[in-house]
Order: sequence, then structure tokens, then C-alpha cells
Amino acid sequence: MNLYRGFATQEEIDRQYNFALTVPDVKDWADFYVEHSAAARSDLDCSLDVRYGPTTEETVDIFPARDPNSPLMVFIHGGYWFRLSSKEFSMVANGLVGHGITVAVMNYTLCPKVTVSEITRQSRALIAWLHGKAAHYNADASRMFVSGHSAGGQQVAMLSGTDWSGDYGLPSDVLKGGVAISGIYDLRALPYS
Repeated sequence: MNLYRGFATQEEIDRQYNFALTVPDVKDWADFYVEHSAAARSDLDCSLDVRYGPTTEETVDIFPARDPNSPLMVFIHGGYWFRLSSKEFSMVANGLVGHGITVAVMNYTLCPKVTVSEITRQSRALIAWLHGKAAHYNADASRMFVSGHSAGGQQVAMLSGTDWSGDYGLPSDVLKGGVAISGIYDLRALPYS
């Protein structure tokens, strides 16, 4: 039997798509994220829960670098599109801000309240919003980068395929680069996991 793309058993699919089965100390890592992210929000200058879109979940936490015209790194959190928030990922600002990079950690509406396509719309809306507001947070809109983990990595891929000029009236190279960390790119197997 072939469940999906060569997977013969449910266990094979789950081993590839359910990280909790392969990371035995996942709770320890989750606690680490929460602790270090709370410290980042306490130790660094930041503007929290800034609205970038019309829904209550469309917020961004911004950690401005000290110097104006800094590069801007947008980070999109993971959580399989249905859990976690920007608050568990504030820690990504720790190293970057100290090196003169403004960091924006995106929050978005979670599934099943919305679809993954709606999350992509929200990701694109954040980039457009930040392009117009970057200077307010000591960032240079012409030096914007994006990164994301897991579901956020998938969103990085979606942003890289956006027609920024045609759909948003922005420079076609509004994003100067991206780093997709442990992204899930073949979503067709998810209903089986």
C-alpha cells in the first residue's frame, strides 16, 4: 500500500512530519525558547504587539537596533501553522540586535481559524507594512531580509515567490535574502500525519 509518495505506513509519515517523535527532549527546548524569549523582551528595547494588519493576531514585535538605517531581519515563527506565537521566538533578537540589525518577529493567525494561504497573505502584508515603517524602527527598508523556522521556513519560501512589484507596488527585490530553517515544503502529506 502506498499512502503518499512512497510512504507505506502511517509510522513512516509521522516519523518525517511529527518532530515530537524524533526530539525526545522537546519540552526542554520549548522551555528554553520561552525563558530566553522573555529575557530578550526584558533586556532589549522593543515595541511589542504592533498591529500590521486588520485582525487582532496580525501583530509584530520589533527590536530596533541602536543605529538608524540598520538592516532589518524579519523572523516568522514555527509551530506547524497551528501553535506558538511571536512570543516564543523573541530570543532570535538577542544576537542580531547586538550586531546592529533590527529584528521584527511576526505573529499570525493560527490554523484552523485560517488557512495556510491566509497566513501567507499575512506574511506578505507584514513585509509591505515594514517596508513603509522601517525607518520608524531604525531600519533601512532597502536592506530587508526574512527568516523563519518550520512553518515559518515554509512562509519564507512563499515570500520568495511573491510578485512584490506587480501585487504590492514594492521593489521586486524588496527582500534581499532569506533563510528557511527546517521548513516543511511538501504540505500534501500533512493530512496523513
